[in-house]
Amino acid sequence: MSEPNLTEVVATVLRNRAKEFADNISNNNALLQRLNKRGKIKTVSGGRTIIQDLEYAENATFKYYSGYEALDITPSKVFDAAEFTWKQAACTVSWSGLEVDVQASGSEALIDLIDGRTKNAIRTLANNLSIGIYSDGTGTSGKQIGGLQLIVADAPATGTVGGINRANFSFWRNKYYDFSSASVTATSTTIQAAMRTLYIAVVRGNDKPDIIVAGSTYFGFFWASLTSIQRITREDRGVAGFTNLAWLDADVVYDGDATSGLGATRMYMLNTNYLHWRPHKNRNVVPLVKRMATNQDATVLPIVWAGALTASNCARQGVITA
Repeated sequence: MSEPNLTEVVATVLRNRAKEFADNISNNNALLQRLNKRGKIKTVSGGRTIIQDLEYAENATFKYYSGYEALDITPSKVFDAAEFTWKQAACTVSWSGLEVDVQASGSEALIDLIDGRTKNAIRTLANNLSIGIYSDGTGTSGKQIGGLQLIVADAPATGTVGGINRANFSFWRNKYYDFSSASVTATSTTIQAAMRTLYIAVVRGNDKPDIIVAGSTYFGFFWASLTSIQRITREDRGVAGFTNLAWLDADVVYDGDATSGLGATRMYMLNTNYLHWRPHKNRNVVPLVKRMATNQDATVLPIVWAGALTASNCARQGVITA
């Protein structure tokens, strides 16, 4: 028979590993790795929605003046806030009385059993959240994360992001380059021209993209467009564990989940100063209290996440599509 309170010991061990679980999620995604490196992963304590402060205009009181000329002291509204809805995800680890009392007798055997299932659950959460980060948020009846296809849209003059209607507010629109609209065929000989056009649209002084994430087709076009001397990877600055190339000051990254989530024919030019991963502090890939099944000889331990991917400046983001 298993030791008394052994399942509670297992649950406690899992709760103590919550930080490790969250790190596994961030390291599974190229964009999240970059956000983590730049301090853009910050937990939220609660609220009806996730409030993201944003800067949408310059101070309108700027003027050149001479001598005693009056200055413009008109209040200038330059900040506002976007509201992003909470998204939730869960994966459960379960074990039966048969497994606890008979098959996995002894503490080490049981902990190994639960540990293996927990690691699998974390990988499952990581993979699905990663795909969601590259999605438009419409998956599973709108319960999926609002990802890059929402924030950096193919048609940025339509739709609502963070409660702000892009049809009415041009400052909230990302930039885009559409091969079809430009009457250009996407190939290895045209990809860099498209990237240059988009880069000029999104850069503002030294405020420029630091990472470019591409699906398999556009990453392949970019890779094929480089000469041997241009095929530079930067292990000191790149995204660890992902295929990295360099273009201007940005890492060009292929993430396998990007192809699943955003499609093979998209390339995102991102300024991560204005992108934020906002998990809830009590739901950042953490196990909840174990629950006994009401009609089964089994125990269930949910592992949960809640939060959103948010943006504070969409105009500095861009997408290439066809």
